[in-house]
Amino acid sequence: METSKETRARPQKDRQRRVIKCSSKGVVYVIHIVENPKPRLSLESFIQEQTTTKPAENLTAEGDFNLEGIKGKAFSYPDKKGMVQFFAKDDRLYEVRAYGASIDDPKIATFFHYLTLKKQEGAIQVSENVQAGTFDALETLYIGKQVDTKARLIKKPEPAYTERARGAQITGTVILKCIFAADGTVKNIHVVSGLPYGLTERAIEAARKIKFIPAVKDGKNVSMWMQLEYNFNLY
Repeated sequence: METSKETRARPQKDRQRRVIKCSSKGVVYVIHIVENPKPRLSLESFIQEQTTTKPAENLTAEGDFNLEGIKGKAFSYPDKKGMVQFFAKDDRLYEVRAYGASIDDPKIATFFHYLTLKKQEGAIQVSENVQAGTFDALETLYIGKQVDTKARLIKKPEPAYTERARGAQITGTVILKCIFAADGTVKNIHVVSGLPYGLTERAIEAARKIKFIPAVKDGKNVSMWMQLEYNFNLY
């Protein structure tokens, strides 16, 4: 997730844009949450603004609809391998995108089917320091130089090649960023640099199996960020 400030021409006020992005099984999902200070933009004005800045996309209108009583408009990409939906709610504007498969593909259809703009009980709060996962966002995270004793590895399993990657002669390094948590588990694994044909997934699986002694600060176990590298070589 990234947050930025956008400078606006008068009479519009500067606004904040928050972008949440992830990918899974070849589909990239992006959600833009944009402040809409007074004088507020209408849904139509917001759509025009966003599509004007990306004219090369040449989106095709798919129609109007309502999501939980909130007015929305849907568009498809020219190659029909993705969909964009726009919404206007109170003082927020939303742009939701999914690209990488047919708009009828279950991955995209399911994503938009379960989309909600309402606050959900038990939902995981996402911040720029702690991404979606099971980690407690209220707990303090440290980097190596901030702790008295860094986390120490006990066991670091190595990932195996997938048959597809071996057949395609894929080599290189998967780099992951994760949290070595105070409770001795590896959490919130993020891909910094990946490899195709399942090698990134194999590296993530191996990272989850790491055994370690947590970092220590002021006599207590604490959680810290760590970077992991997994090298895939055929020889």
